[in-house]
Amino acid sequence: MSLRLPAPAKLNRFLAVLGRRPDGFHELELITTVLNGVEGLTDYLEGEIAEILSLELSGPTSIGLTVDESNLVLRAWRLLEHEVGRQLPARLKLEKRIPHGAGLGGGSSDAATALKLGNALYDLGIAQSRLLVLAAALGSDVPLFLLGGTVLGLGRGDRVYPLRPVALEPILLVHPGLFVATPSVYRAIATVGHPMPDSCPSLPEGGSPPWRNDLTGAAIWVCPPLADVRLALLESGGEPLLCGSGSCWVARYDSIANRSAAASQIKMANPTWALWEI
Repeated sequence: MSLRLPAPAKLNRFLAVLGRRPDGFHELELITTVLNGVEGLTDYLEGEIAEILSLELSGPTSIGLTVDESNLVLRAWRLLEHEVGRQLPARLKLEKRIPHGAGLGGGSSDAATALKLGNALYDLGIAQSRLLVLAAALGSDVPLFLLGGTVLGLGRGDRVYPLRPVALEPILLVHPGLFVATPSVYRAIATVGHPMPDSCPSLPEGGSPPWRNDLTGAAIWVCPPLADVRLALLESGGEPLLCGSGSCWVARYDSIANRSAAASQIKMANPTWALWEI
């Protein structure tokens, strides 16, 4: 039997940095939407039972990635093996489409999908509550991909709670081909200063969260060309927001027509940038 599951990207629509924790991490509040069904921003993980555990990488964004025990898919699989106390040999194939180092959670989504795939492939019967604990051990963003939809994240982002669906406005997502390392952005907060520690206000029924990312200043300090992307989105009539710690940006528009016109304008001026209309 072979299973193939999607591993979609995510969009942080609200990211507040509320201070530094005693363990060295930052206290966060996030509202994140998993971008299901966006074909160009979805990895795929396929697996079948085999004699040994192996992982094969393919896809347009797999270049430069390595297959070793540090790979999040293999780390997730090893956690499952530890959880059930036996080996789970399988032939895994990961097709990478989500850009690496872009703030879209590609690696975290792959890890969450590995937990789901292994649980189903071997019929382990591990409850979602336990999978969430395993996911949190892999990284702050991993649990939200197990829930899907729109998610509230607290703590390091690893304490997750499902929210009612909140519709997205017409948005344009831009990847300028830059790579931004998340740890460097969090370290830079000490240099650029902490934003005002305001949490998300209560939302009315159907209301959208504030369009906010407290990592923006630190990310631009680490990677100044990010500011060029923000300027291009502003000049196109959009309201830009950095995705996670970068390097992708997203902008929302007041209509699909204006979003499409902005995409054409930006693509003409910056032909090497990747764009997705969502």
